[in-house]
Amino acid sequence: MLYYALVFLVIAMIAGILGFGGIAGASAGLAQLLFFLFLAVVVITFVVGLIRRV
Repeated sequence: MLYYALVFLVIAMIAGILGFGGIAGASAGLAQLLFFLFLAVVVITFVVGLIRRV
């Protein structure tokens, strides 16, 4: 999931450099969404791991 976030971030950066504003905005938004989704999954996994250990 983090891989896809990075891929969309790179696409957004390339599209931004080339002047494709709509594509850059959509790719950046998708990259941001995937990053925060990945972050939430990591936190949930960490908490569940702590609870199972006890």
